Amino acid sequence: MLNVSKYSGKMEQSSILFKTLKTPNTGKMLAKVLLITTFAFFIMLFLPWQQNIRGTGALTALSPSERPQFVESAIAGRIAEWKVREGQFVNAGDTILVLTEIKEKYFDPLLLERTREQIEAKRQGIIAKKAKEKALEEQEKALRELLVAKSEQAVNYLEQAEFKLTTDSVDYVAEQIRFKNQEDIFARNQQLYEAGNIDLTKFQELDSKLQELTMKVMSAKNTYLQSQLSVTNAQIELNAVVSEYQEKISKVLSDLNNTRSEIFDAEGALTKQENELANLTIRNDQYQLIVPQSGYIIKALKAGVGETIKEGEAVVEILAENPSLAVEMYVRAMDVPLIATGRKVRIEFDGWPALQFSGWPSVSVGTFGGVVQVVDRADTRGKKGEFRILVTPDPEDEPWPEQLRMGSGTKGWVMLDNVAVWYEIWRQLNGFPPSLYEAPQQDVLEKEDEK
Repeated sequence: MLNVSKYSGKMEQSSILFKTLKTPNTGKMLAKVLLITTFAFFIMLFLPWQQNIRGTGALTALSPSERPQFVESAIAGRIAEWKVREGQFVNAGDTILVLTEIKEKYFDPLLLERTREQIEAKRQGIIAKKAKEKALEEQEKALRELLVAKSEQAVNYLEQAEFKLTTDSVDYVAEQIRFKNQEDIFARNQQLYEAGNIDLTKFQELDSKLQELTMKVMSAKNTYLQSQLSVTNAQIELNAVVSEYQEKISKVLSDLNNTRSEIFDAEGALTKQENELANLTIRNDQYQLIVPQSGYIIKALKAGVGETIKEGEAVVEILAENPSLAVEMYVRAMDVPLIATGRKVRIEFDGWPALQFSGWPSVSVGTFGGVVQVVDRADTRGKKGEFRILVTPDPEDEPWPEQLRMGSGTKGWVMLDNVAVWYEIWRQLNGFPPSLYEAPQQDVLEKEDEK
């Protein structure tokens, strides 16, 4: 007989129902995961987060002389021969190409030699003119000495004439006095003769003597007048001598000044020809376009042989050997006040695999360190709202890859101060700029360099 209870069926049903209502293991696991995640997230909110400023840019060289540059032709010409090819390494002083002349002014192959001959002829002409100048100076000196001698001679004649005039003047006055006395004597004796007190013979003697004195007075007067004329002639002779030699000296001075003017004009023309010769010599050196510094030929901007180029036209582009690399990065204008020279930067290069955690640079992979070297004081890009900074390799970090090429794109993060994760989330949600504990000190590296 089977031992079957009336409650056995009910008990089995209750057991099955209990098993059905029991909490599943998957739910427990999910609850635990959510609990742990919530706790971990809460803990992470208080972890340190390094604020940063993002920017994009490209690889360049720190020194302007090491950046890609165009080599320009100083003269116009026609390409006669290429000496390099694209991608070739060239040393400073190597020839890039050879030009031929296209201006008819410089076609003469003997232009330099003939210009030198013209310069030598001009120099000989200047030497001859300087000899003439010296001769005229000697002639002027001789004329001045002769003027002094002739003037002294004329002065002596004048003095002699003046002395003779004085003597003749005295003689003339003396004769006049004697004539006056004799005239008085004659007048008294005439009265006596008329009264019959003296005889005729004595009266005639007195009259003869008076006539003689009259002649002497006339002779003395003529001599005096001749002496006056001699003085006048001596004065005229002195003035004539001075005038004659002054005229001769003036003519010599005029010739001397003209000669000196010709010398100055010739020297100016000589200087101009010497300058032209120097320019021609330099121009001859410009027919070969020379490499300014060692580097690589990136691109030839002119092709073929026989093509004409203009003055100052670029011919090739060259990149310096082993340039000091730097990242030219652009950041927003609102972030520029927070950046100072010396700030650390994390850089990601295009084509270089990287995984960047901007707030935790220590766990980033494939990024490289840099240091802010330059912060532009003005918008140099021409695009409003963005400013340029130059970043150089961080000497305390891993060196940059050797495979980098100039112009490669980059992304960068300028690292600022540490804050809590919750603060960074709150700042990002409100659109606030990063905050600093201290105001940035600009030009830190520049002050260290000056020291």
